[in-house]
Amino acid sequence: MKIIKFFILLLIVSACKNETKNNESNTLDSITATETPLKYAEGFKISQSNNLKTIEITKPWPKAEKKYTYLVLTKEQAAKTTYNKNDYDGVIITPITKMVVTSTTHIPALELLNIEDKLVGFPGTNYVSSEKTRKLIDDKKVRELGKNEGINTEVLLELNPDVVIGFGVDGVNKTFETIKKVGIPVIYNGDWVESSALAKAEWIKLFGALFNKEKEADSIFNKIEKDYLEAKEIAKQVDFQPTVFSGALYKDVWYLPNGSSAEAQFLKDANVNYLWSDTTGNGSLALSFEAVLNKAKMADIWLSPSYYTSLKQLEEANALYTNFEAFKKQNIYSFSNTTGATGGVLYYELGSARPDLVLKDLIKVCHPELLQDYTPYFFKKLK
Repeated sequence: MKIIKFFILLLIVSACKNETKNNESNTLDSITATETPLKYAEGFKISQSNNLKTIEITKPWPKAEKKYTYLVLTKEQAAKTTYNKNDYDGVIITPITKMVVTSTTHIPALELLNIEDKLVGFPGTNYVSSEKTRKLIDDKKVRELGKNEGINTEVLLELNPDVVIGFGVDGVNKTFETIKKVGIPVIYNGDWVESSALAKAEWIKLFGALFNKEKEADSIFNKIEKDYLEAKEIAKQVDFQPTVFSGALYKDVWYLPNGSSAEAQFLKDANVNYLWSDTTGNGSLALSFEAVLNKAKMADIWLSPSYYTSLKQLEEANALYTNFEAFKKQNIYSFSNTTGATGGVLYYELGSARPDLVLKDLIKVCHPELLQDYTPYFFKKLK
């Protein structure tokens, strides 16, 4: 009899231990998370423990005061995990079968990870140039959602995506807040806020975390980084640095990159003399025509003259452009002529995801003797 009681007591103790263990594994409070290391990006963090993931967007837009935290769970985990919804700005249940993205810069990450077939809606489908996604749009598998500033919420709610990847320029987007209220999680993607080209490209790891493709995202980014750094080393071989300026007038104001911007970093890594490299600050420089002409009149190369696609367009817009030596020698290069089937400028879509191609383009333009077998992907000389 004593032996039987002993075994009963042993079973009770064992059951209590198992119950305690189960409660601990199913309660997020007991989890110590490990943060995924990032090389360049500063605007997001990924943490993981016991296959439970959290994503934190630390800088969704410049001067943002709030951080956004998202919990990523499988359906099985969601059924047995205890968590407080108020602790998160969204809970994403995987596998994700339907998603909406809202910027062309998000499209390359989907294609690189081979998950573009999960895209069901996009605002401004005519701006999409990437061929695989373009085909999905043409085959009516991706719905038009209007404009990002005023997304057609009726169509979006009908699509009922598992997650929406949005962005905010200078604060919370009211449309996204409406979407969140009906239970659709919205992740604010702040890749455009990053201050370096490789940091922007590293945001592919955010999509990797959402789709359980971390290894693929790491491998893709590492290859892009390797190609970028190799190109940067090649550019160091030359002694001559051509003088470079960029931009054009917009309503009597000439906008060009400040010296601490990602665009200026490209020029530095291409080993050229960007005439405004010593400037700092947030956003673009806003100068008068006279100020630009005074400094850049004799510059060797003019890059990215706004949306103009020919020398004739430039001259017709403002005859004063012809005063620049770069115009006279026809040393003006732009990405505006590299477009998709419906006219979307490919640089605005792929440029952030593939900084290695952008850098190689600039090296080839500014140092034509280098990268002998390379043909520029985005930049073409204006004719």
